[in-house]
Amino acid sequence: MTDLVKAIFRNRANRFIAEVEIDGEIVRAHLPNTGRCKELLIDGTTVYLKPSDNPNRKTKYSLYLIENNGALVAMYSQEASKIVIDAISNKKIKELSGYEIVESEKTIGNSRIDIYLANLDSNKNPIDETYVEVKSVTLIKDGIAQFPDAPTERGRKHLEELISLKKEGIRSVVFFLIEHPNGNSFRPNWENDPEFSKTLNKAYDEGVEILVYKTENTLENIELVGNSLEFSLEN
Repeated sequence: MTDLVKAIFRNRANRFIAEVEIDGEIVRAHLPNTGRCKELLIDGTTVYLKPSDNPNRKTKYSLYLIENNGALVAMYSQEASKIVIDAISNKKIKELSGYEIVESEKTIGNSRIDIYLANLDSNKNPIDETYVEVKSVTLIKDGIAQFPDAPTERGRKHLEELISLKKEGIRSVVFFLIEHPNGNSFRPNWENDPEFSKTLNKAYDEGVEILVYKTENTLENIELVGNSLEFSLEN
């Protein structure tokens, strides 16, 4: 049984706070997605909130799912890497199977990369090292998922780190997790962030792999499903 609370979205107070209506009362909720999300955060839209059990938190709820064009969209972008790690551990991603070590958040250079994968040789030294950076995607245009929905210098730096790793001979992957069920393929958002889009093309040319998967979202669960989807890097 889900513990989510149904509410109506009313307003985005700031980058991290949404004002929602529960039984006629306006309540402030944490917004765990720092993207613009203008096409999702519309007054009157049905949302589902996750209660917090932390008594010291300023907001009692986090905005977890939002209805959009007949679909439930996952808004908890910070959970994207956890969803991918679970999928790797459960052997749902054939491109990332066969690793003994699956760790989250590995510091490399000036960045933290979301997922570190490796095996061990007979002397317990790491081999087959792989770094995976996960990006949560919720912006859909004509069935095509696009990232980012707002310029992201941080995202561009992550790509540069992956390029540096690949140049050292280390397998590097940028993983776009489409968390809106209406997205069936992917392209970078040239209109919103040409620098990220150019850097993604550069990364791909340098041998950084691109994987695109989507989630299936219900009130009970958010999980990665299916096979890797098609993508186009063209402007």
